[in-house]
Amino acid sequence: MDARTANTWIEVSAGAVANNVAVFREMVGSDRALMAVVKSNAYGHGLHEVAGIALRSGADWLGVFWVEEGLALRKRGVDAPILVFGPVPEDTLDRAIAAGLRLTAASPKAATSIAARPAVRGARVHLKVETGTNRQGMLAGELPAAIRVLQGAGVVIEGVYTHFADIEDTTEHVFAEKQKARFGEVLDELRSIGVDVPMPHTACTAAAILFPETHHTLVRAGIGLYGLWPSKETNVSANALGRNRIGLRPAMTWKTRIAQIKCVVAGDYVGYGRTFRTTRSTLLAVLPVGYADGYDRGLSNAARTIVRGVRAPVVGRVCMNMTMIDVSDVPGAAEGDEVVLLGSQGDESVTAEDLARLAGTINYEIVTRAAPGAPRIVVP
Repeated sequence: MDARTANTWIEVSAGAVANNVAVFREMVGSDRALMAVVKSNAYGHGLHEVAGIALRSGADWLGVFWVEEGLALRKRGVDAPILVFGPVPEDTLDRAIAAGLRLTAASPKAATSIAARPAVRGARVHLKVETGTNRQGMLAGELPAAIRVLQGAGVVIEGVYTHFADIEDTTEHVFAEKQKARFGEVLDELRSIGVDVPMPHTACTAAAILFPETHHTLVRAGIGLYGLWPSKETNVSANALGRNRIGLRPAMTWKTRIAQIKCVVAGDYVGYGRTFRTTRSTLLAVLPVGYADGYDRGLSNAARTIVRGVRAPVVGRVCMNMTMIDVSDVPGAAEGDEVVLLGSQGDESVTAEDLARLAGTINYEIVTRAAPGAPRIVVP
């Protein structure tokens, strides 16, 4: 499917993704592995599309959450190392191991389940350790027994990693420093029992930018791969360190088409709840996209779209499958016209940060939820 046959579609800039890979490659150097995190359909950008671009542009590894994502990549012929961050159901462990996926052991039970598989010898596992986020991960005291179980089954302990709790949410990084120290202690404790893991990794996008000491042997590029900053606070912190001029380029443009245009007289209402009332004769355009497509209801009467290079405001409530915009000030607006919901056209732009602010969320959610059933079209 292409844009000519779709009502709503996502354009993914290959040039932007390649640029962002190059940014991180320069940042981390050639002696460390660079992982392109493509979980959750590549943050909404398209799993297969982004994985291919990232690997061709210099990424070494891919990171997914679900084992099905890793298996889908293998089915498409991707032979790069793929780390599965999430839990792997026991009935899919054998397929994951046969496909050469790197698995995460984030609990003693997960380690036991992996070790119990009949063909597990030689499989590569990464230990997820708890350093303060209190999400997925083993406590330090649980590691020795888990390692014994895995090594006893012939499993290779290839990596050990953790996630930071608030490195993106603040310009004050005392807690992140504690997590870095705790991770260092975990590595020391593992060495003390004769386990020298070759691939420790902690760096997400924010850590990669702010703290070079977190780069270790592998860096995980997530939101930055898509040209987005993790947060305003990360940018402020990077500015203070002189590291904010790194040239990330947003990769997503989300488009739809005008399905219908109608004239609404002054004083008429628009949409559910009659939350918008026209103050002039209004040219109204109906778009075939709504909150079921990830266009958040919080954008009602607040967001702006772009039509023919002119901003056109959302009027009335965003519906499940439809949204209305005012195109009265768009010369020549017509049914079938492209409408930019997210991205740039001419001199105008709507950013993920713009929409996130209006919807009361973060840029991650805006792009990840964008039109999940729509085609992803790679553009230059």
